[in-house]
Amino acid sequence: MTMRIAFQGEPGAYSHEACRLARPDMEAVPCRTFEDAIDLTRSGQTELAMLPVENSTFGRVADIHHLLPESGLHIVDEAFVRVHINLLALPGTQLEDVKSAMSHTMLLGQCRDFLRRHGIRRVTGADTAGSARRIAEIGDPAQAALASELAAEIYGLDVLARHIEDQSSNTTRFLVMAREPDLTRRGNLGMVTAFVFRVRNIPAALYKAMGGFATNGVNMTKLESYMVGGSFTATQFFAEIEGHPEDPNVQLAMEELEYFTSMIKVLGTYPADPMRR
Repeated sequence: MTMRIAFQGEPGAYSHEACRLARPDMEAVPCRTFEDAIDLTRSGQTELAMLPVENSTFGRVADIHHLLPESGLHIVDEAFVRVHINLLALPGTQLEDVKSAMSHTMLLGQCRDFLRRHGIRRVTGADTAGSARRIAEIGDPAQAALASELAAEIYGLDVLARHIEDQSSNTTRFLVMAREPDLTRRGNLGMVTAFVFRVRNIPAALYKAMGGFATNGVNMTKLESYMVGGSFTATQFFAEIEGHPEDPNVQLAMEELEYFTSMIKVLGTYPADPMRR
């Protein structure tokens, strides 16, 4: 039986591309929302879920940090996808025929130079792959879409121009989620452990909580705060460190963190992806 991985978006979305790159042997299952992708995996209808967590240009993906701790799933891998943006149109269309391009607002904003040079008007669509599907349905050669090459393949469109994004380094990072954690692996480039925590309401609690990582030589690669429960005083932190929970120095650092926190939840331990560096 074919294993399945859930993602949010239409077929041909960049999350779909991430599934193909990270799990090429699995069937990718599109979902309307992040919650739907999580639910499919939690219920056993798919083995994994592919969730975007941050983009190098636009920062964190909205809502993901709130969803991860309550998802009931565990991070087992990470995947990085270069966001190559392409101009897609009906078969046989020439670049000079195109008068407008449809896509998600973020992608439209990333191709300003190309669109301006060619006099192409920007049209806001619901998402990238959905815009490609819509252009295929409309059947007007004057209307194009900005999306992935995978979307062109799925919806039968021609790629008129490749990699037209203004920022050549634009990358989205994804997390691969599963029902059970996997602590058996040791990656060639080391391991990453992700967790969330809340500090106790005492002076300098965060400063003291972080001290254990410094004194035990544990490198913290990410620390982000966000509000929880609609409160301006209840702050939760999302953190990532280099190392495995079974490493002695990580164990000591986490023990010290526990002393200064009211809650700690490990979200997963996974091999560091080569693109992380």
